[in-house]
Amino acid sequence: VIAHDAGHSGFSNSGVLNDTVGFILHSSLLAPYFSWKSTHRRHHIYANHSEKDLNYVPPRKSEYAEKIGHAVEFLDEVGQDSPLVLFLRILLQQAIGWNWYIISNITCPPSAVIKRGMSAWRHSHFDPFGALFRQSETLSVFLSDVGILTTLTALYGLYNVFGSFETLFWVYIVPWSWVNHWIVMITYLHHTAPSVPKYSPESWTFLRGATATIDRDFGIIGTHFFHHISSDHVTHHLFSKIPHYWSREASNAIIPLLGKHYHGRGQFRWEDLKIAFRDCQWVEEDAAKDAAFGLRAEGEKGNPRDQALWYRGGVSPAPEYKMRKAQVFPTK
Repeated sequence: VIAHDAGHSGFSNSGVLNDTVGFILHSSLLAPYFSWKSTHRRHHIYANHSEKDLNYVPPRKSEYAEKIGHAVEFLDEVGQDSPLVLFLRILLQQAIGWNWYIISNITCPPSAVIKRGMSAWRHSHFDPFGALFRQSETLSVFLSDVGILTTLTALYGLYNVFGSFETLFWVYIVPWSWVNHWIVMITYLHHTAPSVPKYSPESWTFLRGATATIDRDFGIIGTHFFHHISSDHVTHHLFSKIPHYWSREASNAIIPLLGKHYHGRGQFRWEDLKIAFRDCQWVEEDAAKDAAFGLRAEGEKGNPRDQALWYRGGVSPAPEYKMRKAQVFPTK
């Protein structure tokens, strides 16, 4: 929580102190701080923009049909994953989703990266000269890598002190994996729900994008361990510099003003993960949902500026190992 606040300049009024704390804490979790800070900042700027957001951007109808090997006109006949497949897909995401995102930038559309047309393996948060970063960010990305290497060196030292990989496994790797699981579950469920829209370039605005997320409660854990970082995500997207200890008070003031653009509250349960995987595979326009949401009058001809993109269910495509449409060996 503190590391995340530091990346948003919410830990302190001092930029140097924010980056120092953020760098140390992220590095200790094997997360490249300045690299994450750059892409996470762009996620907040373009949240839920179908072409510029970097996180959890679902495919459109034709792309989804291509991914599962079906003709577009027959998508309504596609069923759902079996319970076993659904379980295994969720398990895979929760086990390695965060690490694979850092390595390959999965769930990001190709239009959102800085340098287009680079190899799939050049979309890593560890690559100072890769597709994700501007030339001006090269040094900071390199420093992030130094932080990771320092932590790996320290872990090797611990291994020598313990004299056993098993001890290191239980002392560091298991808690680290548990933290990564929660990072993925919290961020995925904040941005993925059947009632939460995405927006095309024609209809996106900062306010629409920032409010197209869902707050989720997590009982005493969310209150006393996560410090409301999970329960006040809408406020966080609107005003990301508000530190976590003021987020509840800010939400109490902001939520009544949002009307239908506040999508209610959910929870973090296994059932919620299943709903997101089952019912949120791709997006398309839906006039009835637009009207119910208040974007346009019922029966009114749609203006592209007043059309959202709504989730549809289906089977899960094959697991992604690279950023969407990125080529391992680009032809250009």
